[in-house]
Amino acid sequence: PTPTQMASANDTRQAQKDAADQNFDYMFKLLIIGNSSVGKTSFLFRYADDSFTSAFVSTVGIDFKVKTVYRNEKRVKLQIWDTAGQERYRTITTAYYRGAMGFLLMYDIANQDSFSAVQDWATQIKTYSWDNAQVILVGNKCDLEDERVVATEDGRRLADELGRGPFFPPPQQAGHETDSGGCRRLQNPRNKRRGGGNF
Repeated sequence: PTPTQMASANDTRQAQKDAADQNFDYMFKLLIIGNSSVGKTSFLFRYADDSFTSAFVSTVGIDFKVKTVYRNEKRVKLQIWDTAGQERYRTITTAYYRGAMGFLLMYDIANQDSFSAVQDWATQIKTYSWDNAQVILVGNKCDLEDERVVATEDGRRLADELGRGPFFPPPQQAGHETDSGGCRRLQNPRNKRRGGGNF
């Protein structure tokens, strides 16, 4: 195997090990969804591993990372799923919606099509997830401000229209705050121990 394949296999084994760890007070299953190339994988790596790359690698199907954080002296385990945005993987990814307690619905501020698709993604959440799932609309790639085609106010307005939670345009690249507000909101432990409930 190549070094890249070996590293990927090691990451997968570590994620599986972390997922099996039962030493926590609360656990949340979160999904990052949106069109392909909006930056879902980079966002996840930035948050979970404190790393960032501008190289685009398309997610095949679905992948996940586990991050443990501490809030109010409680150990909170986040199981964060990175979903593929391509249509051909849609059947696979929607199968994971049902058990999710929160969604980051992401679009690229420099890509109008990804913003236009938000309504379709929101419909899928409504169709396949449970009623109490929390949703945050995320305008991503804010480092591309010079290429912005989606105004921040349009993002806020759409979040209000959808009625599915707050709007958040996060920092992403190295040098910005790693613990981005979207994930900070989702990891607030207001639900039942190791179970469901509202955030």
